[in-house]
Amino acid sequence: MKRISVITLLICLCFMGTQAQSIGSNALRKLQLAEFAISKFYVDKVDENKMVDQAIIEMLAQLDPHSTYANPQEVKDMNESLQGNFDGIGVQFQMVEDTLLVIQPVSNGPSEKIGILAGDRIINVNDTVIAGVKMSTPNIMKHLRGPKGTKARLTIIRRGVKSPLTFTVKRDEIPIHSLDAAYMIAPKTGYIRISSFGATTAKEFKEALLKLQAMKMNNLILDLQGNGGGYLNAAIDVANEFLEAKDMIVYTKGRSTPNSEFRAKGDGIFQRGRLIVLIDEYTASASEIVTGSVQDWDRGVVIGRRSFGKGLVQRPIDLPDGSMIRLTIARYYTPAGRCIQKPYHSTADEALSNKKGNSGDDNIKAYSEDLINRYNRGEMNSADSIHFPDSLKCYTKLLKRTVYSGGGIMPDYFVPIDTTYYSDYYRNLLAQGIVISSVTKYIESHRKELANSYKTFEDFKKHFEVGDDILSQLRNSTVKFDEKQYQTSLPLIKIQLKALIARDLWNMDEYFQIINTNDNSVKKAVEIINSDKYNQRLKKE
Repeated sequence: MKRISVITLLICLCFMGTQAQSIGSNALRKLQLAEFAISKFYVDKVDENKMVDQAIIEMLAQLDPHSTYANPQEVKDMNESLQGNFDGIGVQFQMVEDTLLVIQPVSNGPSEKIGILAGDRIINVNDTVIAGVKMSTPNIMKHLRGPKGTKARLTIIRRGVKSPLTFTVKRDEIPIHSLDAAYMIAPKTGYIRISSFGATTAKEFKEALLKLQAMKMNNLILDLQGNGGGYLNAAIDVANEFLEAKDMIVYTKGRSTPNSEFRAKGDGIFQRGRLIVLIDEYTASASEIVTGSVQDWDRGVVIGRRSFGKGLVQRPIDLPDGSMIRLTIARYYTPAGRCIQKPYHSTADEALSNKKGNSGDDNIKAYSEDLINRYNRGEMNSADSIHFPDSLKCYTKLLKRTVYSGGGIMPDYFVPIDTTYYSDYYRNLLAQGIVISSVTKYIESHRKELANSYKTFEDFKKHFEVGDDILSQLRNSTVKFDEKQYQTSLPLIKIQLKALIARDLWNMDEYFQIINTNDNSVKKAVEIINSDKYNQRLKKE
């Protein structure tokens, strides 16, 4: 019997080897045989799908930090966030004491049309209780979302109404906006903030430009702080609004893929006028493409901190079960020839240890990266403390100004991280969601009073003061109170609370109009854009 089993195993292995041979290399045959042997002969039953998923993850981990595997649900969520819409009932909400509280219905969305109001609490969806049962936010969203045209029956508790109300909402397409704010930040100067580059970003951006130009905008501050990227085409379309015909925006180089160049069409609507781009250490990918093209063509001034340095071209490879591999196939380069991708080393010490396999250029780039990171953290007195090797020098296309490669985009004006008002107490308030939940409770009980007291945002911005009625909620929260740290962070806490209240009463434009009063990069941009410092930075060397 034992002999028969061994013969059966050999026949099976030989058959698998013959099948795998048609696929390709010895490595592929080896992998396929290993998976077959484990699934058929391991002592315990194994989950083949889980095992293969883990094998793919481990293989990609050997390549670079950005070649990744996503399971079917992750693929769906990722595509939804960039495609610019989803189907649902159309409300912004916050979970408060295990209950869904409507912050505001989406303008002209299905919930607003049938009379759902800010401050309403949704307790049931299609006879499923979602309040008081500790249901996770993703599960609640599954109940609220659904195919366009389907209906959701909601049971709602409304302040001032004794009995629960019932609404039937017909789900519809809900837009996801990637442009957070667009407003006039100073006379003749507009401000636009883009949170990501999605399917609708270029359209939203152009509409915002036209709106601000109608308000006599001559100069623009484009805020890409915290923007982690998105679609390449969206970045190219945004950069196109600034550059002249045939100006290169970005190009790619890879081992087995043809080099590609992407150029401006010349039909942009903001090719003249002063331009400042704001970046920080979380500005990445598509955002760096826009920033690099603006800087390399001497089209504008870049302010902030060195960007993240994600410049890898990734090809999505769809797998049969709906999962996907995002595989790096090339690198992005700015018009001046700078590789956007930073090295994978974390510190200069690691780089200078010259581990096996690291080239001299890799070590120089990593050392330069660590210098900038130290500066961003405020560990150096000024940008003049940073000295780059000559090998990292590049020159802009028109004015031949010196810019540096080595990963990420170096700003023209550095603005170090300001930690003046930060404390562990404040960080804990944020981490536990106390700040947002306190605002939600405050709005719920003061909405009518606020609406009557502040007819316009300008009135609110000028006269509203954060009082002890909301601050006491923070002090009495689950976060251990520390008087010294509280006083240190109080100015920042008050600005954030006021901005969040403005967001709930109006929208994101109003939120940023308040929060930006405490943003040093924004303040630096407003200072420079109408001063001689702008021209001094954009001068021929």
